[in-house]
Amino acid sequence: MSASLLAGLARTSEPGTMLRRFLALDAVVTTANGIAYVTASEPLGRLLGVDRGLLLGLGVFLVLFGAGVGVLAVRRHPPVLAVRAVIEANLLWAALSLLALAIWLSPTTAGAVWAPLQAVTVAGFAGLQYAALRMLGTGPGLRA
Repeated sequence: MSASLLAGLARTSEPGTMLRRFLALDAVVTTANGIAYVTASEPLGRLLGVDRGLLLGLGVFLVLFGAGVGVLAVRRHPPVLAVRAVIEANLLWAALSLLALAIWLSPTTAGAVWAPLQAVTVAGFAGLQYAALRMLGTGPGLRA
């Protein structure tokens, strides 16, 4: 991913700001998704063909994870290890979503579209965060 593409997406050429913006976007989307799963697990479960209890549990997890990512996003210098953990968790979520779709879930058509769509979105957040983290290199303000 080119630096100019990242700068355009983040509307800044400052890698630290870029990383925090990508973390913030991830936090907002993840938390909103979690809130939807928690507050509407019954109708969403019917729509997606997924057990309401599973959606409720995933929703609670997503709200907590999104809040944690949000805490990182507001820090002036997010710790590298914590950012890497978010990136790895996002990649794991994307992979497990596709795996669950292939071997475990029997979703409706909407669910069969939703699972890969959200997996690609989450993997995209991981890619953006990774690229911004790499742009930071070993400069000042980068903490392990």
